[in-house]
Amino acid sequence: MLPPLGISIFSKREGPGSCPGCHNAQDVDNADKTIAYTDQDGRIRLFKVTTREFMSSSIWKNPLLHKDTHPVAGTLDVADEQLLNTTRSEVSNLSSTGTLETKRMDPIKLKREVFRRKRKEQRIQELLQMDKEVELHMQNMATNSSRNFSNKVRASYNIWRLEIHHTNTDSTLRLMKDQIIMAKVYATIAHSQKQSDLYVLLMKCIKQSKAAIGDAHMDHELDSSALERAKAMGHALSSARDILYNSGEVSRRLRVMLQSTELNIDSVKKQNSFLVQHAAKTVPMPLHCLHMQLTTDYYFRDGVIKEYFRDASLKEEEDKAKREDKSLYHYAIFSDNVLAASVVVRSTVTHANEPEKHVFHVVTDRLNFAAMTMWFISHPPLPATVHVENIDNFKWLNSSYCSVLRQLESARIKEYYFKAHDPSSLSDGNENLKYRNPKYLSMLNHLRFYMPEIHPKLDKILFLDDDVVVQKDLTPLWEVDLKGMVNGAVETCKESFHRFDTYLNFSHPKISENFDPRACGWAFGMNMFDLKEWKKQNITGIYHYWQDLVSSGSRKLCLITLFK
Repeated sequence: MLPPLGISIFSKREGPGSCPGCHNAQDVDNADKTIAYTDQDGRIRLFKVTTREFMSSSIWKNPLLHKDTHPVAGTLDVADEQLLNTTRSEVSNLSSTGTLETKRMDPIKLKREVFRRKRKEQRIQELLQMDKEVELHMQNMATNSSRNFSNKVRASYNIWRLEIHHTNTDSTLRLMKDQIIMAKVYATIAHSQKQSDLYVLLMKCIKQSKAAIGDAHMDHELDSSALERAKAMGHALSSARDILYNSGEVSRRLRVMLQSTELNIDSVKKQNSFLVQHAAKTVPMPLHCLHMQLTTDYYFRDGVIKEYFRDASLKEEEDKAKREDKSLYHYAIFSDNVLAASVVVRSTVTHANEPEKHVFHVVTDRLNFAAMTMWFISHPPLPATVHVENIDNFKWLNSSYCSVLRQLESARIKEYYFKAHDPSSLSDGNENLKYRNPKYLSMLNHLRFYMPEIHPKLDKILFLDDDVVVQKDLTPLWEVDLKGMVNGAVETCKESFHRFDTYLNFSHPKISENFDPRACGWAFGMNMFDLKEWKKQNITGIYHYWQDLVSSGSRKLCLITLFK
């Protein structure tokens, strides 16, 4: 690159026959040009370029070239201007070499270099300005954060760690429980190896740790001495490990503890199942008193009660025709629970579009008939109709006709059901306590298989269990086409749940020959029965066939068939 100082140009033509006035194109191309300039120190510098090389920089003008190839006038001035735009650093570089330079710089490249530098400087300025804006923005944010900062945090040594605020941890509690387990293992080994002092120390630490834990579920519920107890237990376990540790013995003891814990859990689950069933079927004192009060009112009929009965007797005459009217919506409810039956009736009537067309046939046993009747006399679900019947009034229901009655009255069946009250029966892990509920001894549980006998003049009836709460109008169910089926129900099969193999004993050849283990059961909570189709297919006769078949068979086959 040429320095911006003094410049002189000398031309020399090389080759034979050269003359100053006889230049041709080839001679011009081969001509050498010597350029002299003065650097910043006043020294004269020289370097040579050919005409072709000098023409490419548009600095030299040759009058013999074609008109279109002439550079513009004043090319030297342009060259001077370009040379003046070079930096001082390049001048220093040239002066430091002290030799003739042969370096060439295209003016176009020179302009590009100048443009790049200007653009780079402009970009640097923009970045500096941007950095200043970002820095100012961060300062403003920090200022606002410091103004809004609340220093009212309590019980936290570092406000930036969110986990510190979760005080409901149980790490210390779990540590102490693990220590107790290991202490029991080492105490057992110490006792077997006659290490009495160590055994006493471990048992003492176990007792203290249990006292410190108490009923705690989180660390903050532990006793204040819990950490000290944990440290003491740690020292005791360290001593025991040094004296007694044997990997085989420790693992064996832990397996024994695990098996014992599993047996205890299984026993507790059985007890829980039994107690749940017992609690579910036990009558609370207020309900027992209600039942007694209703029964007393039914038989004494004093004062206002007489008015209830007078109105009920008049309404019964009016509703007698409704009980057999096939154009109305009929419901069957078999229950010995007054309030449960009332909830079913009341919820159905509440959501019915035409409640006056709904008729409820409630069947109960002799013990609860008075209370059930009295309840619906004093609390009639108007404008619907409720008719309460006593199962003992069904003369056709006797042991000669119904084989299930013979089975229910047998001593073997009663022993099977009622021995569940004996705690020793909890050891029997093969039986589900849910199916050993004495409620299955009640004929109300089997009365659903005699729908045509109970309602001989009806064609369709909707059966509702006494644990149902109705939440919408049920009248569209009477319009469902059952397509020749006896009943319509809600399918409850989900994977292996509620399939026949869950209920029936398929090890018995008679069961395996006649039933599909993968067939779906159904929920009896709400069933629509086509009584005409029932009679045509003789469903009650099929039920009697299976009851007679198993009456002399195994108890397992008999009982599971009763459940279905």
